[in-house]
Amino acid sequence: MNLCHMVLSRSQLNAVAKLREAGIISRNLVVLPNMSNISLANNGTHISLGSRKLTKLLNNRRSGFGANHEKYIGDLAIKIIEHFLPLFVATYSAAPYRMDYRYFHPETALGFLPHELDFTHLRMLWRRWKKKARLAICGITVTPFGPEWLDCQMSRLMGLNGDFINDFRLIDYPVSLLSSAESPGLDGMPGNDKRLKKDLADMGIFDTAMPMYLLYRLREHAARGFSGFEGRYYSLFENFTQDMGHALSMQTLVTALAFKYILKGEITHFHIPDQPFVESERRQIFFGSAIGIPTFYVQKDTKNLLMAKILKKTKKIRPSNRYKGYLRVYNIEYRRALIEILKEDASDLIEMMRLGETIRDLLERTENPAFSTAGKLTREILEQTGASSPMKLSGDEFNLSAEQYYRDILRKRHICEAFGILEEDVKKLEGYAILDRYECNTALSSILKERNASEFFESVKIGILDETIPVDELKTLIRIILLSVYTDMKVLEARN
Repeated sequence: MNLCHMVLSRSQLNAVAKLREAGIISRNLVVLPNMSNISLANNGTHISLGSRKLTKLLNNRRSGFGANHEKYIGDLAIKIIEHFLPLFVATYSAAPYRMDYRYFHPETALGFLPHELDFTHLRMLWRRWKKKARLAICGITVTPFGPEWLDCQMSRLMGLNGDFINDFRLIDYPVSLLSSAESPGLDGMPGNDKRLKKDLADMGIFDTAMPMYLLYRLREHAARGFSGFEGRYYSLFENFTQDMGHALSMQTLVTALAFKYILKGEITHFHIPDQPFVESERRQIFFGSAIGIPTFYVQKDTKNLLMAKILKKTKKIRPSNRYKGYLRVYNIEYRRALIEILKEDASDLIEMMRLGETIRDLLERTENPAFSTAGKLTREILEQTGASSPMKLSGDEFNLSAEQYYRDILRKRHICEAFGILEEDVKKLEGYAILDRYECNTALSSILKERNASEFFESVKIGILDETIPVDELKTLIRIILLSVYTDMKVLEARN
């Protein structure tokens, strides 16, 4: 953790030089980022999916499927899946944030984006973000000057209120570092991550001792004992069963669809070139979704054939008047096109996995932002303040209310929800105990002694919520959780 803290602090400082090189910072006066970077305070939620079939193949040396195949296919799957990730941002998880005008310095607002996007897309995104935030006086965009007293006065006099961001964590944390021209990170070649990390370390962006930061990361069999992927793009869930549950179902679906494309030969590494610009082109949509920017730009003759396929399904596209050779695309229309592609290309998977309700839920969240996680979290934060909109509050007022809501109301809700899920699992354990299966009878008797499981849960619930539970009771609860996990594994083994 100390290494991460040190590297990210240095990395954000080096981002200032990139902003100058990109032409976004044009004057000598800059606000240097705090060298004590706190982005690690919100590392988000990571959800891993494992494949029993791939793991079985990799465990069998005679299968003909080895680590090189896993890497080649895994990298291609990641590239495909990244096109679908805008469906998840603010829809299933979010980190609402209110940014006052005085903090709208590019060197602070853009966070780690200089290390994650090509300069072209970075400039486009910054221009559109300033437009969204209405940082203009008489049609001229005005960013903060530097001295806080002056910027606060400008904000009051000119009505420059700043902006509201759906998921600030994705901007304030290096979720996916851009490949270098010499070392593509997802070309399917063994060791490409090590080569890229060395390049990034030489530039002062990363450290070779750290695992590569990607939105969707391959969990390699040789390192983890199973083959799968880790989704690292989740921030906060409003609840587990609906938000996290549907998100996990969607993650499974798009991963399965990626493998379907690969195994049918419809998409290869050739279709999605391993170039930093192409990589940045698809990821700009993801970051724009986090900020809430309504449009993005893609080259008319994009070399990304999967992107071209998606854009053919996307409505309301027109040539850009500002950027010659580019198309202007609405983010909402792009996401609608993705849903249509899922319905068409993954119809068999949706039926097989029984995900019809998940698709309907996704449509509702997409078409009505009030049902999205960003909408729900924002609404509940505002209820604590009595304000009707985040823009009716200052950044400090909204963000402090959000922190209090997370630490108190949301935390307790998550614990209560988890308790409810665990209680259902314990009822199953008691059923297995009656049937004398999976050693549950002996285990429960040993853990609970002569107590009833339902009575035990009722007695410790308040202590967990108030953080006053006795140590012995906490140990008992942990043992029950471990028994539940163990039994789930045994049930799964029996089914297979």
